[in-house]
Amino acid sequence: MALDSAQSRGRARAATWPVGGAPAAPGHAPGFAGPRSGFFIAAKLRQWAAEEVAAAHLLPWLAVAFGFGVVLYFTAEHEPAWWAGTGLAIGSAAGAIALRRHLAAFVAALLIFAAAAGFAAATIKTALIAHPVLRGYASSVTVAGFVELREESQHTDRFVLRVDRIAGTRIDDPPQRVRLSVKRGLAPPAGSFVEAKALLDPPLQPLEPGSYDFARDLYFQGIGASGFVRGPVKIVTAPPSQGLLARADALVQQLRDAIDARIRAVLPGDEGAIAAMLINGRRDAIDQHLYDSMFVSGIGHVLSISGYHMAVVAGAIFFIIRAVLALIPGLAERASIKKWAALAALAVTGFYLLLSGNQVATQRSFIMIAVVLVGVLFDRPGISQ
Repeated sequence: MALDSAQSRGRARAATWPVGGAPAAPGHAPGFAGPRSGFFIAAKLRQWAAEEVAAAHLLPWLAVAFGFGVVLYFTAEHEPAWWAGTGLAIGSAAGAIALRRHLAAFVAALLIFAAAAGFAAATIKTALIAHPVLRGYASSVTVAGFVELREESQHTDRFVLRVDRIAGTRIDDPPQRVRLSVKRGLAPPAGSFVEAKALLDPPLQPLEPGSYDFARDLYFQGIGASGFVRGPVKIVTAPPSQGLLARADALVQQLRDAIDARIRAVLPGDEGAIAAMLINGRRDAIDQHLYDSMFVSGIGHVLSISGYHMAVVAGAIFFIIRAVLALIPGLAERASIKKWAALAALAVTGFYLLLSGNQVATQRSFIMIAVVLVGVLFDRPGISQ
């Protein structure tokens, strides 16, 4: 019955978009030849468009158009002004509202708006994260700041420093964040205020045309230079300039370090590195040969915290909380323990998002999990019919 109802609604929606077209000329089979082939192509395009709308398949095309706008931004020869992209998105949105009573024009206007929104989102994001970048090699630099991130690898360690002060030659516009490499085991703990002498280089450009752009990756991470530490890293007294958000981030990083150290103390080697990675998202401690082997064998996706990991955490918390609350008869009869379990699962997965490093794949998975859990809170299905 539900399927028949959905099909009838689809046919009714398709009927609102009339599909016309002249019949094929005598002696010609319907196709792309003949004197009226142009009319036939137009009719088929209208029919296909009507079928897309009737089947409620239009929404995914908005995501495609949004992505096209982002790609269009990256193909620009010069950095577009943020106000230009924003104005284009607002204008296209107004045009879509004005054309909402004309189906074909409204659909086209929505696609244009989605592309303009993607272009505007990229320009605004770039404007928000704009920061100075080191232009040339700088030696004998003294830099001091807060350690935001600490990474370990098989040979060297790295840490990201939020610069508080920097002194040296060839530094006209000092970077706000730098990434420094030290000998293994010498990286300072996250949240500490350190001072060190370093050699700084500009972010690495692509090694060949079309290859991976390290500079772009570091730029969107807010890192303006990278280099090596010369001599010891001194932990000194921190100035009272660290804000609440920075202190919270340092606390999360310290927790990640503590979990990593505890797991790898119990499980040494690659087993401990993989077990710790499933919680804090750090893959640098995994042996490079094992890392490459997992991707060659097709199971490398396990090393990226995304949908599977978030679903396991959310499902386990939801089941455990609901099962425990169901053991209390009076509470289960008077309260919506399902919503309480969904709220607890949402909070734990949000904390897991922060603990795992807040990567893009994890953010996407958290959004999808949150849509389902918020639907439970508002008595709505996670997937609409």
